Amino acid sequence: MASHRGAVVFDIDGTLLDSVDQHARAWVEAFAHFGIHAEEAEVRHQIGKGGDQLLPVFVDRDRLAREGKTIEAYRSDLFKRRYLDQVRPFPGVQELLSRLREDGLAVALASSGKASEVENYQRILGIEGLVDAVTSADDADRSKPHPDIFEAVLEKLPGLPKAAVIAVGDTPYDAEAAGKAGIRTIGLLCGGFPEADLSAAGCIALYRDPQDLLDGYARSPLAVKRL
Repeated sequence: MASHRGAVVFDIDGTLLDSVDQHARAWVEAFAHFGIHAEEAEVRHQIGKGGDQLLPVFVDRDRLAREGKTIEAYRSDLFKRRYLDQVRPFPGVQELLSRLREDGLAVALASSGKASEVENYQRILGIEGLVDAVTSADDADRSKPHPDIFEAVLEKLPGLPKAAVIAVGDTPYDAEAAGKAGIRTIGLLCGGFPEADLSAAGCIALYRDPQDLLDGYARSPLAVKRL
């Protein structure tokens, strides 16, 4: 990995994959199955966190201790059965990752999703051969907005200073987590969070989606001369 001049670390849900609505609906249905009421808009605002950080927003501490793992497992299975086949890549994903690699940059994934989900996503995105390192919630004690996932991915990018690594995400939780790990973040609006929220969380630049970032690549923080 030391031969790379830098690295770009991507979130997946809402950043590369149009999947936020599906995740929110799966959570709402899973909560309902266990008699917990949650509005979809409220759940959607929490997507980007892993289950360890999302569940406590809607489930009291005692019940979380008793049933948290059961609720999350039910949600995961429900998402795979009912919603996974509905998710689609955002425009420009494969082309953007290919451009980065042509520029001598490593490509990494750092998702709050489970490892099995991240593996499925790479197939859906068609990027299996374009990724140098992958971390998921399974690699971290705490998911975003804690820095654990980004710290784990940095360990898989040996020889690169933090200044040569940039994250790309769609939620304030991505920017907060990356910032705590010493990494700058480019924000994408395709996940549905307002520009103001992403800027307040520390994003150094904002783009509409992967295609927009690719179109503006030469003037973006990703350009090698800027990275």
